Amino acid sequence: MKNIVPFTIADLLKYTKQRSGEIKFGERIATVPKDADVFEFMKESDAQFVLLGIPEDIGIRANYGKPGAALAWHYALKSICNLQHNRFCKGNSLIVLGQIDIAEAMEASKTIDSSTKEGRRELSALVEKIDKDVSHVVCRIIQAGKIPIIIGGGHNNAYGNVKGAALANGRPISAINYDSRARLRMLEGRHSGNGFNYAIEEGFLKNYFIFGMHESYANKGILETIKKYAERVRYNTYEQIAVRKEKHFSEEIALAKGFIADDPFGLEIDLSALPHIPTDTMTASGFSIEKARHFVHYFGKCKNVSYLHICEGAPEYDYASYTHLTGKLIAALVSDFIKAKVNV
Repeated sequence: MKNIVPFTIADLLKYTKQRSGEIKFGERIATVPKDADVFEFMKESDAQFVLLGIPEDIGIRANYGKPGAALAWHYALKSICNLQHNRFCKGNSLIVLGQIDIAEAMEASKTIDSSTKEGRRELSALVEKIDKDVSHVVCRIIQAGKIPIIIGGGHNNAYGNVKGAALANGRPISAINYDSRARLRMLEGRHSGNGFNYAIEEGFLKNYFIFGMHESYANKGILETIKKYAERVRYNTYEQIAVRKEKHFSEEIALAKGFIADDPFGLEIDLSALPHIPTDTMTASGFSIEKARHFVHYFGKCKNVSYLHICEGAPEYDYASYTHLTGKLIAALVSDFIKAKVNV
């Protein structure tokens, strides 16, 4: 498969801390053999899930943000490899495909000044190239009968996920986004703030639900876009649920399910929605990690879920001695998703 840096068994063992009397995920996760056809290997494998990394932060920089999210894949993989393989969750349910080959784009982005209009245009052009690779790989994974678990990277990759899933299904898909932001900024060139807007405009996204949007982060243009697509875009706000108590969390996830889950849909989790999690836009207020884990479990049980995407984590922001915690969080969300699907 083009534009993939494959992961090997030797790579897995470098990440895995082996210990007598224990079996870790890294000792049971499958990798694609060197000379095997990637698509055929996935198709024939008994594993239900395929893990894919997108170690980039170009889309975040194109959206006036700071680099850092490119490192989440490394920390997440290290934590996933060291989960216990046991009766609750088994490592052999997972194939680690590898990561999108992002090296050339990341190198090119280093010399681009994101504070200028020209610089952001150049970054957006790089994002468009990444979009093509992401959509192709996600499409092929789903066509092989597997469920992609995608670790970003920026939320710009939602576009490639949605497009790839739509192409694999032969029709537009829906999506639910657990996020403090709508990701519906204007069509000004691709970046982390407008993936869903582009997916709607280009016919890949049917219905879209934004769960827990922060009212203070929704500008006039975003609210007008939501109004424009009133039949296809719905949302609730964090303030409605957690502050003013006008709505209840459990009732809202049921309503959201009713809006999106009759179709194949993507499950998007933006770590910047969680309080004190290192991201480019780290927040002090948001739904708890426990609620996020329940959210993943709840939608993971749905038969029509096409993929899980976890994005925006930037492990090395502010917590120099605790960079592993972001990886542990991502690993917990991944295992919650696997358990939900396997135990349906």
